[in-house]
Amino acid sequence: MAAVNPAKTIQDEATCPICLEYFNDPVSLDCDHDFCRACITRCWKGFGADISCPQCRETFPQRNLKPNRKLKNIVEAARELSLQPGRELERERLCEKHREPLKLFCKEDEIPICLVCDRSKEHRDHTAFPAEEAVEEFKEKIQAHLKKLREERARLVEFQVSNEKRSQENLRKTQTERQKIVSEFQQLQRFLKEQERLLLAQLLKLDKEIQKIQTENIDKLSAEMSHLTELISDIEGKYQKPASEFLQDIRSTLSRCEKGKFQQPEEISPELEKGLSDFSQKTVALMETLRKFKDTLLSALDTKRGESLGSIRQGEIAANVTLDPDTAHPKLVLSEDGKSVSWANTRQRACNNPERFNTALCVLGCEGFTSGRHCWEVEVGDGLYWAVGVARESVRRKGGISFSPEKGIWAVQQWLGQFQALTSPRTPLSLSWVPSRIRVCLDCDRGQVTFFDAGDQAPIFTFPPASVPGGRIRPWLWVGSGTWLSLCP
Repeated sequence: MAAVNPAKTIQDEATCPICLEYFNDPVSLDCDHDFCRACITRCWKGFGADISCPQCRETFPQRNLKPNRKLKNIVEAARELSLQPGRELERERLCEKHREPLKLFCKEDEIPICLVCDRSKEHRDHTAFPAEEAVEEFKEKIQAHLKKLREERARLVEFQVSNEKRSQENLRKTQTERQKIVSEFQQLQRFLKEQERLLLAQLLKLDKEIQKIQTENIDKLSAEMSHLTELISDIEGKYQKPASEFLQDIRSTLSRCEKGKFQQPEEISPELEKGLSDFSQKTVALMETLRKFKDTLLSALDTKRGESLGSIRQGEIAANVTLDPDTAHPKLVLSEDGKSVSWANTRQRACNNPERFNTALCVLGCEGFTSGRHCWEVEVGDGLYWAVGVARESVRRKGGISFSPEKGIWAVQQWLGQFQALTSPRTPLSLSWVPSRIRVCLDCDRGQVTFFDAGDQAPIFTFPPASVPGGRIRPWLWVGSGTWLSLCP
């Protein structure tokens, strides 16, 4: 085990992790990590709240920079050590072959050599110059590389800070939009509820008016029917009497008959009928307005959702995927156009070529992708056993296969009523439904796969960036018992 150099350890401890220089006015965060005051201030520029440590990513509600005086003293000691070469603790190295100090540097072999090596046959025709000169020359080169590396690190830090700032700004925007949507819809709900209450109140008033008229009419009709029944009984009795009695008071009897004609009451007053007609017209107009508003709102929401999805997926290429029959398991039946695959109870006659899956019920797409962003959709219907995703070109084809990223497969699966992502271990997908059509989005440049519900474009699961390594990636399907899958246009 190499000996520890105390001077080097002190110098490392006195170096700022951001600028890679000795600390200048060192300060400590609440997580006990140290930085130059200027470096951490520059990192946090533009952040209002929820700032974080560049090393451990711990977040803090406010800026609390504590001066670190002990570290400042260590920095001063480290500076003195770096200015005093005579205090180097490392012993001078000797040539392993001749046990002489390595005073020279061989330009051709790029190794330090001693004076005896320089005169030996091995290095006689080589160019050698003092080791001190070589040190200065290579130090200049290393310093130039260090400068570039520090600039690159600073650029990455600035990019990280800028990216976090944009993310926080976008989160604030989404929160503001969320509040606006909730507020607007609450106002709309209150308005519609109030209109509903007013319309129902008017209908209740009309109900009472109609019931009142109906009650009055029933009373009048009952009285008239009773009167007519009594009159008919009297006249029938008069009609059966002898002529002498029949002719008595005949004029009075005729007068009573004429007065007995029934006057039909009005079922509804003209004012009430007009009120009903006006209310019906207003209701029709209101319903038409609400339908138009609903259509306009749905159209606006579809447009907004499309814009959001378009901004997320800008640059994607719609892939025209077909299935490769040379890779299909013998129990899988492909359509003539290579767009559909179904499970068969019996094995099909197929040659056992190296590309074909012989155990797992899988099939690959003909197309392979190495760069860019590509998407395609798969209709899974209501099948109980299936998996949809992507696989490496070199995925295992023979024998038992583990469906996992470690084995070159990134997919989502429906199995025995469980909808899950094929991670290690499996990740249950807590959706209230299983999509009937799935959109697969492969970003080769970021090494990422995302799955969406093709119906409402809701995200299902994302394998994180860099989880899909480089190389050729192909569409992949697994088809279980009694299931069929179809690639959509």
